[in-house]
Amino acid sequence: MEHIVTVQQAVTAFEPWLEPTAAELDAIEIEMPLIAAEVELLDAQIATLDRPVSELDARRIRRARRRVLAARRELSNRTALSTSGVGA
Repeated sequence: MEHIVTVQQAVTAFEPWLEPTAAELDAIEIEMPLIAAEVELLDAQIATLDRPVSELDARRIRRARRRVLAARRELSNRTALSTSGVGA
């Protein structure tokens, strides 16, 4: 009979030196408007999973989709400007 033993390194895989760097945190901060818009869209879609979609639900989903598209546009414009050196 073999005993099942947890491996300490697998259980505590996240050491303090594995924290995100300042650059990674900055990148997340830049993408937060897009992340928030996508979460809002997902919330609107989840709300309609178990019931028929009402006109109010449809408007909420359309509004959330427009916010996602606007956030993606802003992020890609910001990325394009910063890589070209124009807006940096």
